[in-house]
Amino acid sequence: MSTPAPPRRTSSGWVVGHVAGAPVILAPSWLVAVAVLTALSVPAARALTGLEGSAVWVVALAFVVLLFASVFLHEVAHGLVARARGQQPHEFVLTLWGGHTAFGGAAPTPATNAIVAIVGPAVNLLLGALFWGALALDVVPRGTVLWALLWSGAVTNGFVGVFNLLPGLPLDGGRVLEAAVWAATKSRYTGTVAAGWVGRVVAAGVVVWALLGPLSGGASSVVDVMWAVLIGVFLWSGASAAIRSARSQRNVEGVTLDAVGHRAVTVGHGDSLAHAGAVAAAAGVQDVVLLSPDGRPAAYVDRAAAASVPAQVAGSTPVTAVSVPLPVGATVDGTLVGHALLNDLARATRLSPVVVALVDGRVAGLVRASDVIAAIRA
Repeated sequence: MSTPAPPRRTSSGWVVGHVAGAPVILAPSWLVAVAVLTALSVPAARALTGLEGSAVWVVALAFVVLLFASVFLHEVAHGLVARARGQQPHEFVLTLWGGHTAFGGAAPTPATNAIVAIVGPAVNLLLGALFWGALALDVVPRGTVLWALLWSGAVTNGFVGVFNLLPGLPLDGGRVLEAAVWAATKSRYTGTVAAGWVGRVVAAGVVVWALLGPLSGGASSVVDVMWAVLIGVFLWSGASAAIRSARSQRNVEGVTLDAVGHRAVTVGHGDSLAHAGAVAAAAGVQDVVLLSPDGRPAAYVDRAAAASVPAQVAGSTPVTAVSVPLPVGATVDGTLVGHALLNDLARATRLSPVVVALVDGRVAGLVRASDVIAAIRA
């Protein structure tokens, strides 16, 4: 029995392990995040522990490692719950902006979309509560490194959990909003676009909040403002990408044979070009498919080549002289729509850039790969 193919990686970086059958990847930008966040954490580490010199940098690095461990558990929660509901995770990636989990396909239902989204922040809030509970027990002396790590775990997990629940894509709260609108309207497209626009509002709000602090005399530092603006830009970019993806998805779902193909007539393998032209003219079409003696679509007429033949010799010119052979299998089911049709076209166009569409076993038209691409982009 054959084994399933391993998930296809799409992100570059270092694979440090596997969870739920998917690689865990540290992206190169993750190193930048570690360096920047460690430097930004030094003042907090110094204030909490009273340490100086290299020791305070070690504690600051521990803060960052703890943060990314929390992000990793957040992403693993997404992956495990998604897998339990039929969505196979393809990779877990830690990046400059935290992390993300890539799946082999979209969530099949609004409920799955919402459950997979909500479990990540839920894990962080649970971890934050555990860290905070350990602090509340007051068994660790205040000002020690362990106490500082517990404080960092409580604060960072609380922030990651609450921030990700904001109702706008690409955040997890945006996925929940997307699922709610999708369930209410029965349209995934409407849900994604609505959550994407709310995500843009959230992104703009983060930037406005960052800028209003200094303008109103607040104590925000230049670094804090710059970091908040970068987060806002990241959120805006993610929300915009989600909206574009939804529009592309809608285009794909609307693909039919009428949208990407051209009607065609059939002639015999031994007919003349003049006969083929007459049959096409009578049907009001331009494309002609040649049938082999056993009735299989064997070739199609090259329009440019046919147009170059003088009319006075078209009657004596065999249609095969201006035809392009079709390999066996260069056919698609013309009754399919959307993803099913595109998948069949992807298979057939690996054999030929022009394929024949069949409906109930009869030639219905020709489909060119270039027309399919143009229809999706339109």
